[in-house]
Amino acid sequence: MHEIALHNISYAYGNQRILENISFTAAAGEFVCLLGPSGCGKSTLLRLLAGLSQPSAGALTLDGRPISGPGLDRGVVFQDYSLFPWMTAGQNVVLALEQAFPGRAKAEQRETAQEYLEMVGLGTVFNKLPGALSGGMRQRAAIARAFAINSPVLLMDEPFGALDAITRARLQDLLIQLWQQNAAERKTVFFVTHDVEEAILLASRVVVMGLNPGSVRGVFTVDIPRPRQRQELFGNSAFVALRDRLISELHADVLDELDDGRTIRTEGEGI
Repeated sequence: MHEIALHNISYAYGNQRILENISFTAAAGEFVCLLGPSGCGKSTLLRLLAGLSQPSAGALTLDGRPISGPGLDRGVVFQDYSLFPWMTAGQNVVLALEQAFPGRAKAEQRETAQEYLEMVGLGTVFNKLPGALSGGMRQRAAIARAFAINSPVLLMDEPFGALDAITRARLQDLLIQLWQQNAAERKTVFFVTHDVEEAILLASRVVVMGLNPGSVRGVFTVDIPRPRQRQELFGNSAFVALRDRLISELHADVLDELDDGRTIRTEGEGI
C-alpha cells in the first residue's frame, strides 16, 4: 500500500500565497498528472510531496503517516537530470542503491545498476560521465536510478520538458512500460506537466491546477483503456473530448485571472 493524501494544503513564500487549500488522494499504484500553466505551483506541490519543503498549513500523508522530510519511499526525477557530474552514469545509480540497500554487496549493487541502465537502453554508458551523454540519455539515467531504488512512490517534475519531440515520446513510452510491468508492485506516480496530450497519454487521473494562488480546479479520470497507442489516440472520441475539456479548463483559468485584473506570475515564479 502506498496511498498519498493531501489535506487542505497551503503554502506561502513570505507574503505570497503559492498554494491554497489543496485536497486530493492518490490511490496506491495510481498515475496522477498535475496539469497547469507555468506559475501555478505544480513544482512547489511536488517538492512538498518529496519532503523538500513543508506546507504552511494542512497535512500530507503517505499510508497515513505524515510526510515530514525526504525519504527513500519516494523517488524523485527532476527536469534538470540531477546527476552528479563528477560520477559516471553507473556510479550515480550505484550511489542511490547504496543509500537504499546499504547491506548489499558492492558487486550486486553494480550488477543492479547495470540492469536498470540496460532497461532504459543505456547498457553501454556505465562508465561515462553525464557530460558525455545527451540530454535524453541523462534523463534516462535519472529514471533508471529512480526505478532501481524501487521506491513505492515516484515524483516527476516535467522530466521530459526540455527534450526533443522524438526523445520525449520514447521516454513517455518507456515510463509507462516500466510502470505497468509489475501490477503487484505498481508505483504511485505524480507527474508534473503543462502538456495536455502528455497528461492524457500517461495518467489515470489528471489534476488541473489554477493560478494565484495555486489551487485544484478539477480532477478528471482518463477513461481510455491501456495500452494507449499514441497513433490511435488522436482519432479516439474519448481522447478528443477530454483534451478539449482540459484545454477549456486551462483557458478559463487564465481568462478569469485577466477579468479579475490580477497579475499572472511568469514562468519560474512561485513554482
